[in-house]
Amino acid sequence: MDVSECESRTEGEAMELQHFSHPHPLVSFKYQIVAREEVDPEAAFCLGCEKPVEGWSYGCNQCEFYLHKGCAEVELAPKIQHPFHPKHPLTLLPKSPYPGEGICDLCGKKFGGFVYNCNDCSFDLHINCALLQSSIAANFPNSLHPHPLFFIQNHNNEVEPHCSGCQKPISGPIYHCSDCTYPIFNLHKECAELPLEINHPCDRKHPLTLLPQPPTHPQKCSCSLCRIQWKGFVYSCSLCNFDLSLDDFLFSPPTITVASHEHPWMLVSRKMSFVCDFCGTDGDHTPYFCATCHLLVHKNCISLPRHIMMTRHRHTITLLFSFRQNQVEDWMCKICYEEVDISYGHYSCPASRCRYIAHVRCATDKAIWGGTIMLEGYDEGSEEVVDESWNLITDVVEQIRIGELMVASEIKHSYHDHNLRLTFSGKTKDDDSQCDGCTRPISTPFYSCEQCKFFLHKDCAELPEEMPHPFHKHLLTLSNSHNEYGYSWCNACRRQYQGFRYRCYEGDCSFEIDIQCMLLSDTLKHPSHEHSLFLVHNNEGTRCSACFERLYSWDVAYRCMKRCDFSLDVGCATLPLTAWYKYDRHPLTLTYSDDSEPSQFYCDLCEKEREPNDWFYYCADCDNSLHLNCAIGDLPYLKRGNKLKEYSHEHLFTVVKNIWNCPPCMVCGEVCNGQALECKESECNFTVHWDCR
Repeated sequence: MDVSECESRTEGEAMELQHFSHPHPLVSFKYQIVAREEVDPEAAFCLGCEKPVEGWSYGCNQCEFYLHKGCAEVELAPKIQHPFHPKHPLTLLPKSPYPGEGICDLCGKKFGGFVYNCNDCSFDLHINCALLQSSIAANFPNSLHPHPLFFIQNHNNEVEPHCSGCQKPISGPIYHCSDCTYPIFNLHKECAELPLEINHPCDRKHPLTLLPQPPTHPQKCSCSLCRIQWKGFVYSCSLCNFDLSLDDFLFSPPTITVASHEHPWMLVSRKMSFVCDFCGTDGDHTPYFCATCHLLVHKNCISLPRHIMMTRHRHTITLLFSFRQNQVEDWMCKICYEEVDISYGHYSCPASRCRYIAHVRCATDKAIWGGTIMLEGYDEGSEEVVDESWNLITDVVEQIRIGELMVASEIKHSYHDHNLRLTFSGKTKDDDSQCDGCTRPISTPFYSCEQCKFFLHKDCAELPEEMPHPFHKHLLTLSNSHNEYGYSWCNACRRQYQGFRYRCYEGDCSFEIDIQCMLLSDTLKHPSHEHSLFLVHNNEGTRCSACFERLYSWDVAYRCMKRCDFSLDVGCATLPLTAWYKYDRHPLTLTYSDDSEPSQFYCDLCEKEREPNDWFYYCADCDNSLHLNCAIGDLPYLKRGNKLKEYSHEHLFTVVKNIWNCPPCMVCGEVCNGQALECKESECNFTVHWDCR
């Protein structure tokens, strides 16, 4: 945005301001609404409050630095003693001193503007949160929270995390704990003032006691809290082993009327066992009952959306209620791969010849479904022909005919300055060439640049700009940018990589994966296991059967559903099936078991011992065995010759592959055999292992 193109101040008003947050004078201007379409949206935000620039403001043209008039002229103390951080004073800074965007320790939001910071405690307080008025809350019961709480009457919509009591979004007056930074502890005023004991029809013998979290139950408990993995406050009776969530206590009206059902639903306020007619799962208290249809359902199932779209299936899926007993045909859920009883509600695909079906709870799982609802009246017949012409970022310059197909022989790709020509056979001049899209070794067919060493597999060149993927619930967008250090971290295989990536830009979601992982689907046939493997989202408590690494709840992995207790994380699933060893003229094959004598369990490259149950690369002709990392390197998906930055060193590093006369690592002293980082500056001129950097 050019300040000179904006309306000038009237004569007599201040034209310049020297602000503490910027080294250059700021010129006053009036932001023109009509010019918005020509303004870079990232450059047109106030660096103080991070809201769009409007009206009279101050700006530095040279640096694209802008402040609202109010943000620039507000009097901010250089140091404050704030009740949210009573240990030390907070210092006003133009931005957070930590790498990347700052995260406010009150509201949990990312920010890039003014901050009050405590360097000793790594504590950041976003300027909007620092200005909130608060007071200490007296007499809050220690049984619910051990720290003192602050009452904030009006938080100006700054606080976004959910209430720690009812798990609903924060709104209205709140109570905040300044001692809890992760996870942030906030309570609605109503949740903070709940009675500590209640009498409830579900347990007529004993009062229910308010607890800050659900009590520990047996591992296969069937209560509603365990089934929905409830977090937050609950009312509990330890004698009856009965728990009542705040959702049931606070938000269960006696009658519910919804547009999707023609009759009212009436609450049954008693403890009773039932099977929900909509989702087919058990319930143990307070169902809703339709007296006309004789249906019992969970309260949350009343508002189930009729039509939803998720990234695990190409069509819209529809909620169906069959309610016919003794169904003959067996159906298998395409998410959990267990049987679906279609006498209860389920989601299925309306497209003919498409047999996709899923349990209600599986299809609406928050880890799988992004919340996309298709409105009533959409054309189910349109699912018969799905438009797969996603927006490509490639322009065709020249085509050739091969049989009945027209193939692009020359293209212009958005991520390269020159035209690229197609090669069907043969090798590049450099046998170690890597694709700039997926960074894997180049293989035909591929596109290449005649002016520089830029290569793209044909498949990588034809990637669409946006794609859904079963690993993530939101639509993903193609990008070739990386973090400030020149590489990225794949959330699927957990490896560093360069090249293209797909990233989620939905809200604060920053999920990203490399191209190799993007090519995986929700099923996998891997030579290490005799059965097909299926994608599973929640893998808490399991380990990968290849590397034996522990899997967490947020890890996606492939699992065998035939009771083989076999799991494969994405990193092991994407290991190349062959690799090359400099002293072997044959390719080495990825091998999953070893029947050799224990004395033979060593690596022929590093000469260190191999674990007998670990996967390894092996050449049967030459009897060579290598550790996985010794064969493919520590950095298999960083492109050789690319530059990257590390915060611990002032110069850029170059990714190199050492084969002969390998130099020693300047940190550990061992030779840098294979991939490493090299600083080529004359005053440095050293090589270092990735793990030693």
